[in-house]
Amino acid sequence: MNRIKAVLAEQNKTSKWLAEQMGKDQTTISKWCTNTCQPSLETLVKIAECLNVDVRELIVKTATK
Repeated sequence: MNRIKAVLAEQNKTSKWLAEQMGKDQTTISKWCTNTCQPSLETLVKIAECLNVDVRELIVKTATK
């Protein structure tokens, strides 16, 4: 699970903007934002760079026992 959609909203940016920055189809970005599919770790790092955030901010924390 990722937080791409949440971080975009926090920064008042759109998935269309991210698609343009990444050189990706808007449908692909939409799938990432809805967690229908996940970007690769390498792509997640590039997304973090576009959004100027730490890559860890794009990943939902999992519970540890």
